[in-house]
Amino acid sequence: MRTLLPLLGLLTLLPIAARAAEPPPDNVRVYRCVASNGVVSLQDAPCAGKHQQQVLDMVRPKDPPPRPAPPAPAPAPPVVQREVRVVRVQAPQPMYECVTPDGDRYTSESNEGNPRWVPLWTYGYVPRHGHGHGHHGPPPGTVPWRPGVVMPAGATLVRDTCSALPQQEVCARLRDRRWELIRRYNSALQSERQALVREQRGVEARLDQDCGGS
Repeated sequence: MRTLLPLLGLLTLLPIAARAAEPPPDNVRVYRCVASNGVVSLQDAPCAGKHQQQVLDMVRPKDPPPRPAPPAPAPAPPVVQREVRVVRVQAPQPMYECVTPDGDRYTSESNEGNPRWVPLWTYGYVPRHGHGHGHHGPPPGTVPWRPGVVMPAGATLVRDTCSALPQQEVCARLRDRRWELIRRYNSALQSERQALVREQRGVEARLDQDCGGS
């Protein structure tokens, strides 16, 4: 036993002596000291006195790598200046069908039909035959005036009755008018063709605007 104890003490000191060299730069050295009364302390310097010493080389803690910077926010999309266009849609031009007292029908651009004078009649009294002349009065027991006679009382201006046509019917009549103008142009006199051409241009413009050009 006496020969083994020094050997055990030598074996214990060998690791300490081997570790006495400077620790690697990335490590930190900690000394574990155990006093005779069993109190254990950790320190960064070798143990003093008769403390039992144990050297521990520990990896030096490192700060975590810096977090990558957050990506820069995407640039705001450019503001697109939108052009605002105000389109005014003109309502289709109406067309009216008018009826005369005789039942004849015709088309008009206005809801006011053709005017005509109509006589006005009223009831009146006219003197009986022979009355009112000279100084002789009516025979006794007779009435000097003839009652209940219809008499003209002037005239008044009235217009034909007109009603608006549906837009589909308006387009159909414009097409019929266009073909009628073309037919009349082929047989018209030279002096009449200019007026027909002007009217046809107006019909074509109205078809383009109100009927889709068909």
